[in-house]
Amino acid sequence: MTFSLNALQQLLDLERIEHNIFRGQSIDIGSGFVYGGQALAQSLVAAARTLEDERRLCHSMHGYFILPGDVDAPIVYEVDRLRDGKSFTTRRIVAIQHGRAIFNMAASFHRPEPGKEHQGDAPDVPGPHELPSELDLIRRVEDRIPDEKRDFYTRDRPIEFRPVDPADPFDPQKKAPERHLWFRAQGTLPDDGLTHRSVLAYASDYGLLGTALRPHGLSFVQPELQLASLDHALWFHRDVRLDDWLLYAMESPSASRARGYTRGQIFAEDGTLVASVAQEGLMRLRDDGSGTSA
Repeated sequence: MTFSLNALQQLLDLERIEHNIFRGQSIDIGSGFVYGGQALAQSLVAAARTLEDERRLCHSMHGYFILPGDVDAPIVYEVDRLRDGKSFTTRRIVAIQHGRAIFNMAASFHRPEPGKEHQGDAPDVPGPHELPSELDLIRRVEDRIPDEKRDFYTRDRPIEFRPVDPADPFDPQKKAPERHLWFRAQGTLPDDGLTHRSVLAYASDYGLLGTALRPHGLSFVQPELQLASLDHALWFHRDVRLDDWLLYAMESPSASRARGYTRGQIFAEDGTLVASVAQEGLMRLRDDGSGTSA
């Protein structure tokens, strides 16, 4: 079973069914529900396809995950054209399944213009060429993965991840609430900005909430742990290419009341800051190990 970069591009190529209404499909990445990064990326594509000026690029997006998505049903994206200004365009997007909203998002687009620049420094960590891929690490312990999940976790992926400080999900140890992860698309992407931004949105939800688990010695494979993204914000600071290596520097400043707060910065390999991320997620420990929704 494979999940190729071409399949991801097809996943993000939404069908227009009305002037402001689009339809997308899903690919299960192992959770049994729609992956949050997919909803983020598809919502961004839907919003961008209502722009009158294609030169405008998304600079920020803020979404709320409302209900778990059904991977076997299409998702309908309805876009409200809230504002078309001289420099900025604002859109509101609602993702609907079975007659109910499962996700909503606001996105803002900006006409590129010059201005003053500054940024913080990228963390000093080993480069991607010195590290094994996460998929190789998983395949080394595939005999410990439950039969029903093994194909999902060990199949080829459209994006390659290389963790700087990998953790064993089957024997998690308490660590500082931070994580560094290199990633890039498994192939070459077209040169348009929307493609790279939407693939970055897709990747930005991967592993972020897990950073809040590290100081507690917890892992996503533990049946008593219920994890779910609650909201997600993403800011694009500069142009980005997803077929070049990017460093995702994540940290979790706080966890309380069954919620973990995480944030991240995404750097190009040369140290240029290209995007920032913030997210709060559910991290609930249940006595019975059941996986009911939030």
